[in-house]
Amino acid sequence: MRIERATTVPELVAAGDLFDSPTRPDAARDFLSAPGHHLYLAYDTSDDTSDDAPDGARPIGFISGVETVHPDKGREMFLYELAVDEAYRRRGIGRALIRTLADLAAELGCYDMWVGVDTDNDVALAAYRSAGGTDEGPCRVITWDFT
Repeated sequence: MRIERATTVPELVAAGDLFDSPTRPDAARDFLSAPGHHLYLAYDTSDDTSDDAPDGARPIGFISGVETVHPDKGREMFLYELAVDEAYRRRGIGRALIRTLADLAAELGCYDMWVGVDTDNDVALAAYRSAGGTDEGPCRVITWDFT
């Protein structure tokens, strides 16, 4: 396995099966060009015969993060989303992706990194804890739908 920062729309299109919905090239372009937006892809390098990546490695996971800044807090990293292909779970790939983003956050001077996660998502909770995250207890997420 290797982890690389995504820099092109075709990379995100190739990883489309990992996202909740099909990759929208316009949204992918906006994400990649926005300052403070980061996305890393994990690739299976054991069988480099796939057409999903230029060198044949298949995308098997991703993590995205967004830097936020507040006047009284400074800079922090919001772990936006993490996914690992079901066939590759429980192999340390999620942990490696989380550590990659955490290392970037520290390098950028972020004072912390945080993620919202459903309290019944045991797989995600295990991955976050195994990568050094601390569970601060339950919270509620309130959303506004503009679609």
